Amino acid sequence: MTRSLPRPLALVALIGMVLALPGCGLRPLYANGGSGPVASALTSIEVAPIGGQNGWLIRNALNDRLHRQGAATPRFRLEVELDDQITGFGIRQDNAISRERRTLRARYRLLDATTGSVVLDQTAASDAGIDVTGSEYATVAAEQTALERLSENLADQMIARIATYAGRSAGQ
Repeated sequence: MTRSLPRPLALVALIGMVLALPGCGLRPLYANGGSGPVASALTSIEVAPIGGQNGWLIRNALNDRLHRQGAATPRFRLEVELDDQITGFGIRQDNAISRERRTLRARYRLLDATTGSVVLDQTAASDAGIDVTGSEYATVAAEQTALERLSENLADQMIARIATYAGRSAGQ
């Protein structure tokens, strides 16, 4: 049998915790919405071209998340280098591969657009498992779908880290 606090005492404890919350130092990353310092920093990032199909997917995913508008001069430039690998790791008795792992890694640098100095240098990675079937078409389609998912995941990771950097550098 569990014992709990009497209702009035539980209510007082809850009110006390709510009142103490502002003193904990936590602040929302996207304070002030689209006009806040983090949102304005994100919209001022230009993504450099990235080669290949995987680069095109990552660049589009990043631009979708940055909400860059107009032809305003960017304050930052994001450069991304990708490493895309497919490794077979499930082997059947006939030595055919039955499972693959697609790994997409990105090294990205956020540069100050005026000085060219590096303000953030990070890496992000994601991987996905792929079942290899008897149909080559199905396997290629699964590899393509995995690449699309991995591109979205990497873009999310990069934007989260850049937003955290922007929040810290804005003094939030």
